[in-house]
Amino acid sequence: MYFYLEYPPLINGILDHDAQIINLTHIPSTTPKRFLSFSRRIDSDSIFKFTDLLSYENWEDVFVDNNVNILFNNFLNTYLKIFNACFPTRKKKGHKISKPWLTTGIIISCANKRKMYEIYRISNNPNYKAYYKNLSSVITTVKKMYFDILLLKSTINQEPPGT
Repeated sequence: MYFYLEYPPLINGILDHDAQIINLTHIPSTTPKRFLSFSRRIDSDSIFKFTDLLSYENWEDVFVDNNVNILFNNFLNTYLKIFNACFPTRKKKGHKISKPWLTTGIIISCANKRKMYEIYRISNNPNYKAYYKNLSSVITTVKKMYFDILLLKSTINQEPPGT
């Protein structure tokens, strides 16, 4: 979170010293936004538990009224109670990837590149410098390949109109 500071002078006309007013304005950060995704684990054990609990449920409570809407709501409440007990939701935190060409391998390479640069600065070993430059060229090449493939798959008409 960033704030923009603005402090114009306030001329009060009484003294020869001007006052300063600070105005803090919120500027949204450009960091990647986090998101939550929800999932359910559905496997053979949880399915067995689900069908087992459904078979033991007393469904007479569902049919206590003649109104179809109330009957359906009773059924749905019972069903969802068992469903949520057998297949609980799990939250998974993540980051919104703004660079789709970044693969896991490239992220690891970037971390290695940073480490190599720090080692190179301390030792001045030419082998570290060569490795560092090689990683930089690999990352640039992968990025270029990604956008070249996107351009080839593009459906935009590439010929000027009227030809």
